[in-house]
Amino acid sequence: KFPERQPIGTSAQSDKDYKEPPPAPLFEPGELASWSFWRAGIAEFIATFLFLYITVLTVMGVKRAPNMCASVGIQGIAWAFGGMIFALVYCTAGISGGHINPAVTFGLFLARKLSLTRAVYYIVMQCLGAICGAGVVKGFQPKQYQALGGGANTVAPGYTKGSGLGAEIIGTFVLVYTVFSATDAKRNARDSHVPILAPLPIGFAVFLVHLATIPITGTGINPARSLGAAIIFNKDNAWDDHWVFWVGPFIGAALAALYHVIVIRAIP
Repeated sequence: KFPERQPIGTSAQSDKDYKEPPPAPLFEPGELASWSFWRAGIAEFIATFLFLYITVLTVMGVKRAPNMCASVGIQGIAWAFGGMIFALVYCTAGISGGHINPAVTFGLFLARKLSLTRAVYYIVMQCLGAICGAGVVKGFQPKQYQALGGGANTVAPGYTKGSGLGAEIIGTFVLVYTVFSATDAKRNARDSHVPILAPLPIGFAVFLVHLATIPITGTGINPARSLGAAIIFNKDNAWDDHWVFWVGPFIGAALAALYHVIVIRAIP
């Protein structure tokens, strides 16, 4: 008879009781009658609005500088995106779950963490918030906005659309995998001696993916962010590649959801 394997690292303590939340129904008519449902969408709208406002301004500041050393540079852009996600997930997690990204909503929907009604409502509100966020930046400084590219995502010269798509798929996988890990009910019960501050790893994932893929696609990994900037900038080059910034993130989110549900959790 083999001796029982010793648990490793942070799992080396007794399993505390936890309940696997039941899968969310596709349609929950009761949701539409509750204020908390509508409030959650408003929170997603405001968070995505603020996200676009700060990040597009940061991108424009870097583009405006005579050289990289005169601005926050690529690293500063990555910090703006990751830092805003950290702050905004922290602010909205208790109200809407703090998705701020249609790809995150889609991944959590596939894993049955929220209803179809709520998923569609969130995605619409995120896109509207992003359009308004980029719109306010353009409203304040229309000339600079158009001249400096408006934070729109395009596949960089020298890269194929395929390499852009690959960057978006893997980048979104990193983000959504992190979201699942940071919000895992079993892990929160088991590792409760380690206070898991979910927004921190999620913000860091966004930061790190930006460091890797800004040179390739300007980093989308968030279809609402790409749509808001594309609509307000509205030049052909932004629309030519725009499909990459929906298809890539949705594939990446789906793969992360499958990996989490089938491999990591393997719930029979």
